[in-house]
Amino acid sequence: MTTDTLSRPEKTDNPIKRVAILFAGGPAPAANAVISSAAISFLRNGAEVIGIKHGYSALMEYDGETPLVEGQDYIRLNESSLDQTRAKPGIMIGTARANPGKSIQQPSDFLDADKTAALQRTYNAMRSLGVDAFISIGGDDTLKTANKFQLFQKHLGDGQVTIPVVHLPKTIDNDYMGIDFTFGFFTAVDFLATEIRNLNCDAAAGRAYFLCEAMGRSAGWLAYGAAMAGEASLVISVEDIVGIYATEETIINEVTGESETRKIMDMQVLVQRMVRTMVAREEQGKEFGVIVVAEGLAEFLPYSYLEGIPRDDHGHIAISEISLGKILTEYLSTAYTEATGKHRKINALQLGYESRCSQPVAFDIMLGSQLGVGAYRALAEQQLNGVMVSISGQLDLEYVSFEQLVDPDTLVTVVRYIETTSDFHKLARFLEPYID
Repeated sequence: MTTDTLSRPEKTDNPIKRVAILFAGGPAPAANAVISSAAISFLRNGAEVIGIKHGYSALMEYDGETPLVEGQDYIRLNESSLDQTRAKPGIMIGTARANPGKSIQQPSDFLDADKTAALQRTYNAMRSLGVDAFISIGGDDTLKTANKFQLFQKHLGDGQVTIPVVHLPKTIDNDYMGIDFTFGFFTAVDFLATEIRNLNCDAAAGRAYFLCEAMGRSAGWLAYGAAMAGEASLVISVEDIVGIYATEETIINEVTGESETRKIMDMQVLVQRMVRTMVAREEQGKEFGVIVVAEGLAEFLPYSYLEGIPRDDHGHIAISEISLGKILTEYLSTAYTEATGKHRKINALQLGYESRCSQPVAFDIMLGSQLGVGAYRALAEQQLNGVMVSISGQLDLEYVSFEQLVDPDTLVTVVRYIETTSDFHKLARFLEPYID
């Protein structure tokens, strides 16, 4: 018996009657492809779909007395509202960085009612909506929250209903363990590469340089991708700083109040590498260019640059308020003049935020759509709980348990850095001017 490859997969015996979808953290292109595909999969298999608006904001403030408001706190998704939405920019259910797991720092905290209060309110809010499954979409911080929500439910009393949770990985930074490429990454790379190419033309006209700070808090995937596709002169990311560490300084952690030692980078060594690229290009008759750095380098600045900078609910410094590009530009201008005896105009520019809600490219729409479908197949077809949906090969679905992605003792995730021995990393060096 042959299988008709044009036949739609048969409807499954779906045990889920109402599912909630929530998006948290920064926006990413193709977000609506993920949401829409997940929702359609459930709708066409007999389930209702609730879109939770603006992340965990309303859920974690639920008091058990005031009902959540439809249209304000959540919306009902249906086939009509989802028509032609997969390619639309933005996030149809909104987002936020609210974190109900903020007070949970170790497994023993789940035994503390005060520390689990926000998770309890979140659970109660979902129960008030009659939700019997939950789809979390977001970055590694949102994955940590999804894991904490699942672990919290293991401590519920006898007879309490458990809401299974599946997580879909999102970040334009592409620094996620468990998946090769995250949706929105290629769109962001394409968008920023176009900006870099435009800046190259601007720089050539005025024999100047642009020093661009690209998004990428922990790893340099976005900076590297945009630099290579945009034909930048040089790209430097967090992974490249290993050889530039110079000293250590002792500070008082603003969050814990405890003393800690941190590494800082040697600014002179870093800018000298940039100067060598500029000189090499001048020897080729090119008195202009674009240098790209990952914003995560800001974490390795001396503490004097970081003191007083606010942090979000996940403890991250607001890198956008540090002006890394301006700081490096001042060092670079001085170093270039000292090395050559000449002056070169160098402009600092921050790139990234404008790409987060840009029109998604086809690959990201396909990738996001498969992740959305994967949420249905994980929850309804395989009755899984506590897994992240992943993709490899020909968009083949895989399911990675939270235990493989989140440290069970610290409850934190592991960043996936660019391997400096990888061919991806070496590609950038081949494309840049040769430096002795």
